[in-house]
Amino acid sequence: MSDKGDPLARMAAALERLAPASAAPVDLSARPAFVFGPAGLRLVSRLDAPRLELLRGIDEQKQRVVTNVLRLAQGHAAHDMLLWGSRGMGKSALLRSAVAAAQAEHPGALALVQVTQDALSGLTDLFAMLAGRKRRFLVFIDDLGFEDDDGSGPRQLRSWLEGGVEARPDNVRLAVTSNRRAIVSRHQSEQDDPVNRRDAVDDRLALADRFGMSIGFHNCSQDDYLEIIGAYAEAHGLSWDRGDALEWSRRRGGRSGRVAWQYAVELAGRAGRAL
Repeated sequence: MSDKGDPLARMAAALERLAPASAAPVDLSARPAFVFGPAGLRLVSRLDAPRLELLRGIDEQKQRVVTNVLRLAQGHAAHDMLLWGSRGMGKSALLRSAVAAAQAEHPGALALVQVTQDALSGLTDLFAMLAGRKRRFLVFIDDLGFEDDDGSGPRQLRSWLEGGVEARPDNVRLAVTSNRRAIVSRHQSEQDDPVNRRDAVDDRLALADRFGMSIGFHNCSQDDYLEIIGAYAEAHGLSWDRGDALEWSRRRGGRSGRVAWQYAVELAGRAGRAL
């Protein structure tokens, strides 16, 4: 019997046509990196990362991160990592570069999954997708920070790190970058209060202590800044002048690896070159 005259049948057919198609399952073994957002996982075909030898002025930090990421790729015990400190000193670039180096040494063994800030509430769902796979995953949260009135976020992060019912799986490790070691901001009023000063500081540092590896990145010295520029210039065949490089940093209001890279971009632009 035809249902062409049935209004309900016509409405149901129309709604089916309007409904978005079901998302195809993501092949978690196929790509070097993924982005996890509110809409789910998105494939990244190429991991954009500088070569490790171009990251200067952070030798100790580089050695520790590269070693830990390599352990993860090899299936060995590895730490969750908190990279904290000065802006522009290569925290996120180092993580990407370390993953790229590990992937080159152990193809297919490791993938990077970057979580957007508006998808943190779905991190447990991401862990469920990644759990039980032979591949290892470094879940990366960039520039994380919690406000003082956010109590659930830090508690959830502690649970993920330390064996709560929704803790991250054995084949997954977390890597977080933050401008503050404590992740949660501190107000001067708390530091001035003789009653709660120690408790406030301890509470905030307690979250950082949940990471097996906490690595500080500090302000860039003039020598380090110039060394970073020299490495970029040599790698890309660019001529540069020390005085001009220092003037660039003064106009930018400080020295960092990011400012050094911006100067390298400026040099390439002046020379009519692409990077």
